Amino acid sequence: MACPSDQPSALVIGGTGPTGPTIVHGLEARGLAVTLFHTGRHELDEVAHVEHLHGDPFSAEGIAATLGDRTFDVVVACYGRLRAIAEHLSGRCGRFVSVGGVPAYRGYFDPTRFDPPGLPIPTSEDAPQSTADDDGKSYRVARTEELLFEHQPGAIHLRYPFVYGPRQIAPLEWSIVRRVLDGRPAIIVPEGGLMAETRSYSENAAHTVLLAVDTPAAGGRAFNVGDEEALTTAQRIQLICAELGHEIEVVGMPTHLALPARPLMMQVEPGHRVLDMSATRDVLGYRDLVPARSAVGIAARWLAENPLEAGGHAEGILEDPFDYDREDRLLDWWRAATADPPDLGYPVEPGYGAYYSGPGTSRRRSDDRI
Repeated sequence: MACPSDQPSALVIGGTGPTGPTIVHGLEARGLAVTLFHTGRHELDEVAHVEHLHGDPFSAEGIAATLGDRTFDVVVACYGRLRAIAEHLSGRCGRFVSVGGVPAYRGYFDPTRFDPPGLPIPTSEDAPQSTADDDGKSYRVARTEELLFEHQPGAIHLRYPFVYGPRQIAPLEWSIVRRVLDGRPAIIVPEGGLMAETRSYSENAAHTVLLAVDTPAAGGRAFNVGDEEALTTAQRIQLICAELGHEIEVVGMPTHLALPARPLMMQVEPGHRVLDMSATRDVLGYRDLVPARSAVGIAARWLAENPLEAGGHAEGILEDPFDYDREDRLLDWWRAATADPPDLGYPVEPGYGAYYSGPGTSRRRSDDRI
């Protein structure tokens, strides 16, 4: 076995990212002796006490050279070349839990793959997967899942969305947080910021991994990972501003005009990306440890206290230039173009009908006709 004692063993591949320490501590709380396998380029004090194997988890040769013939009771593969890891550890582990990504779903990055465009809402685990005629990255993710189950038929595979929270290397929320810290009066978003998306707070994502370890009977299938509530972009902005004490105008534009928002949205075409969490709740027993509306503020506060280097490597990954001069030019043009809408002169304003009478409506309720 991996350890000289009679203690059951766990191998965590990765372990030093946003979810890693929580996973390691959770496995230890379950009585497992944990070994980490990673490159060694990024170390954390929180997991310094466990055995570390340093090598190349992205190549079959590096995996074989580092792991050799070692066996483990539990393997949690969060990092590296999953198809090669699954093949090498075939027959060498009791339970196998792996982490992949939602780009396995057809249309996740390009909703025009559907006609009419848009992912199924919500997107369940049996939704169409990417095929060879999709973009290369999405197809590789889907193909890796197929190969995973060939080598590890009893595996539980977890499809991560964008994960946010402390220690995230390239946090999408930074595109909002930095503008808040820089005192920007306005932020440009596509479609009024009303596109909803499932994301996962790091502590919640780690909790899902540990639930998968606890539920071996669920082996042989994939599960979605995410917060139970899918927030819109505008809601995330409002929560971040509330946490950091800043007011900002959310300026919605058509997606093709909202170029400065592309790094924040990570998609060119508009569309919701809402995952179906019912199987994760019903089979694995998942519930948020931290509700999304609280987690966004926690993540924003952490970023404000641990800001990315302006113009540094992480901002380069995000591809957000924070070019406020160009943003202001676009904002000035947009405000000028929309400042004087025509008076259409409707005798009765359209919409709402007999069922609603609220702010901005000129029609009275007609309960007497119902």
